[in-house]
Amino acid sequence: MRKLGLIGGMSWLSTRTYYDHINKLVQARAGQRSSAPLLIESLNFADLSRLSSGEEWKRAAGILADSAKRLEKAGASAILIGANSMHKVYDQVAAAVKVPVIHIAECVAGRMEADGVKKAALIGTRNVMLESFYRQKLIQRDIELLPPEMQFVETLDRIIYDELLLGKASRQAERELKTILTNLEQDGAEAVVLGCTELEMVVDVDANVLPIYDCTRIHAEAGVDWILGEG
Repeated sequence: MRKLGLIGGMSWLSTRTYYDHINKLVQARAGQRSSAPLLIESLNFADLSRLSSGEEWKRAAGILADSAKRLEKAGASAILIGANSMHKVYDQVAAAVKVPVIHIAECVAGRMEADGVKKAALIGTRNVMLESFYRQKLIQRDIELLPPEMQFVETLDRIIYDELLLGKASRQAERELKTILTNLEQDGAEAVVLGCTELEMVVDVDANVLPIYDCTRIHAEAGVDWILGEG
């Protein structure tokens, strides 16, 4: 098996979810006694949360690029960035190392294209929902994305930063997500992309009104494909 590097800590809850998904998949595919050869560098999310200015994002790009270099030096043969929003600096991170950096949105777009999804909604943090760095990866596969509704953007950003990233998953948040998903279905979405690794805390991925594309699971599966030499 090939060794995989994970840039984590954004949040640590997300890193835990990646670790869980990756190891369960390796166990299912390589044998019950198998576990994933992983290198994890867990960053301090306090240094990377709610970035807004160009200078802040430039600093974040440097932090993640340095992390990728350390993982590569330690023997990682490919790298995952364990956060959707931090893929805004993907190009800088990928340019800093010689090993592949597996892009979360490209993995999701490929899966949706294979499934024949033509119209979908993307939910996540403010920068994922509003900026082009993530949306463009889906649009390039001829997947039409519903325009973000600012009411939903504000609600989701609040739930993610004020609850989920702190390990809280309230009943109120679950109700608000159900309402959002119902409205997206009524607006014509054929599927919903969970563009935040913590959203599965309040969304039942396997039992919903719409097909749910859980970015964390799909990204983890791509990582396991790499580990097992199938990616």
